[in-house]
Amino acid sequence: MDLFIDTANIDEIREAAQWGVIAGVTTNPSLIAKEGRDHKAVILEIAEIVDGPISIETISLDAEGMLKEAHEFAQWTPNAVIKVPMTEAGMQVVSKLSAEGIKTNVTLVFSANQALLAALAGATYISPFVGRLDDIGESGMGLIAEIREIYDQYFFDTHILTASVRHPRHVTEAAKLGSDVATIPYKVLKQMFQHPLTESGIEKFLADWKKYTHA
Repeated sequence: MDLFIDTANIDEIREAAQWGVIAGVTTNPSLIAKEGRDHKAVILEIAEIVDGPISIETISLDAEGMLKEAHEFAQWTPNAVIKVPMTEAGMQVVSKLSAEGIKTNVTLVFSANQALLAALAGATYISPFVGRLDDIGESGMGLIAEIREIYDQYFFDTHILTASVRHPRHVTEAAKLGSDVATIPYKVLKQMFQHPLTESGIEKFLADWKKYTHA
């Protein structure tokens, strides 16, 4: 399973890239707006740091507008993956972009049927939002399991990109269920490194070494 970082913050991306564990980046209008910088400038800077897929989300709701934005974004970097919403217009765009060889990421997926439609349209990735489903009392990971079963049954090439990850356990469960990718906020990515027994173990080793060297 690949790990992407879900952020548009250059400092976070640069630090995570140094760890050698992330394979791509996902952005969205909220993350870009949070940075308060020019959209294209942010994406180009990300492309200099990460040599992997970079999801760039369209803003238009109609197919014509999405296609225009998609073609513009695709010229920014060869790593561009065009992110479109799970709507009728979105699937029309995914189908056309797929035929043109442009990679896509269908976002805001909340059901297995939506994932099926996206795969049939030729999506490269689909992004099920597990955290938001958990928030309303549904099972985010149950959805990942359903999609994995359907995709395996029919040999779809579309990659499952688990999104709306809220905590490290979401990553563990996504990996167990066979998600192809999990896109993770910087905070959660940092938490994945941590365990109290690791920290106490390091402290004990250092304390023992200090006693040895000062004996």
